[in-house]
Amino acid sequence: MHKGLFIVIEGIDGTGKSTQAKRLGEWFVSQSREVVTSREPTEGPWGKKIRSTGETGRLSPEEELEYFLRDRRQHVEELIEPALSAGKVVILDRYYFSTMAYQGARGMDPQEIRRLNEEFAPIPDILLILDLDVEEAIKRIGVRGETNEFEQREGLERCRDIFLSLGSEPYAKVLPADGTVDEISQRIQDTVTARLSYCRKR
Repeated sequence: MHKGLFIVIEGIDGTGKSTQAKRLGEWFVSQSREVVTSREPTEGPWGKKIRSTGETGRLSPEEELEYFLRDRRQHVEELIEPALSAGKVVILDRYYFSTMAYQGARGMDPQEIRRLNEEFAPIPDILLILDLDVEEAIKRIGVRGETNEFEQREGLERCRDIFLSLGSEPYAKVLPADGTVDEISQRIQDTVTARLSYCRKR
């Protein structure tokens, strides 16, 4: 058990995870909480290797998974666990659920990926899954001009299915990612408030 609060924001590309992670962090700061926001892949050596594959070509699914595991292990040891032990709120933009979804879309077993990660990676207190129709997600991605293999329609459909399957977890909540940025932020804040209130009553 840790003293902090661990929140993960997930979803397919185009759902606005990075924006909402930043906003959620600011909301907690306004309540005088100490907040650490981060993302995966990280800016560490293994995370940089993963990011570089966007330019150099993708690795095999097995190699890519190994890179993610190494990056995440370092992330957990050097940032996540120390921050939680210090009682801080840790908010992540992507975590091992994304590895389950994206590597799963490449043919690997999502549950085996989960098992490998949960051997060392703490389960979040709250998992927020931002959900958006794939067609709308593709429109948003197109505006960013970053369309690639990760973001093709068929792959996104498979990823979305895996993310939605996680919604049955007791710590997870699927939230619509349509509407304005403010509307989505409010949904997230309401969900987090309700979850914290429930935990305090137990």
